Amino acid sequence: MKSSNRSRLSAYLGLYMVTTESPGRTHIEVAQAALEGGAKVIQYRDKNASSRTLYERARELRKITREAGVLLIINDRLDIALAVGADGVHLGKDDMPFESAREIMGASYIIGISATNYEEAAAAQGADYIGLGPIYPTPSKDDAAEPIGLQGLNRTRSSVSVPIVAIGGITADNVEEIITAGADGVALISAVASAQDMVHAAQTLTHLIERAKSRR
Repeated sequence: MKSSNRSRLSAYLGLYMVTTESPGRTHIEVAQAALEGGAKVIQYRDKNASSRTLYERARELRKITREAGVLLIINDRLDIALAVGADGVHLGKDDMPFESAREIMGASYIIGISATNYEEAAAAQGADYIGLGPIYPTPSKDDAAEPIGLQGLNRTRSSVSVPIVAIGGITADNVEEIITAGADGVALISAVASAQDMVHAAQTLTHLIERAKSRR
C-alpha cells in the first residue's frame, strides 16, 4: 500500500491541507472539513504539542484519512509518522537530513522537503515532492522567508523534475495562476481554516485547482 502511494503521489496532489487549530476549531475538525471539500493530502502540523498529544492526534487523523482514502503526512516527526502508520513525513531545514530520514523510513514512505527558493529546490531533487514557498506573503508562519512569486515558481518548475507543492499566501483568487505556473498541488492553511464555511472553501479551491489543471 505504501509503495503504491509513493509511486502514485502525483495523482494525489491537488488540495494539500496543512492542519492548524484556532479557538473553536481543532486539527481534526479542520482536516475533516478539508476532506469533505476534496483534499487528497492531509499534513498534520503542530509545533507546540507534546509527543503524547502529537501521537494521539496523529492516530485519529490516520483513521479518518484511511477511511477517506487519502494520504497522511506528518510534519517534522519521523517517529510519529512511523508510529501511526502515516504515508510519509515532511521535513524542513532544521529537521533530520533527507538521506538519514530515507535510511530510517525505508523506500516505501513519502518524504517531502521544504524549499524557499530555486537553489534549495534544486538540492532537494531526491525527495518525493518539494514544498516550495512562500509564493506570496503569508500570515500562517512567523519565520517565513521572502516570497518568491510566480517568477520564482516558474524558474523552479522549468529546472526541477520533482513534484512541486506551492505554499504561502494562496487563496481562491490566485490558486489558478499558481497551478498554471507549474505547481502540482497547493498547500493551504488559512484559506480553509480561517474561512467561515471551511467545507465550502475547500470545495471552491478543489474546483479551481482541477479547472486550472485541465487547461494545461
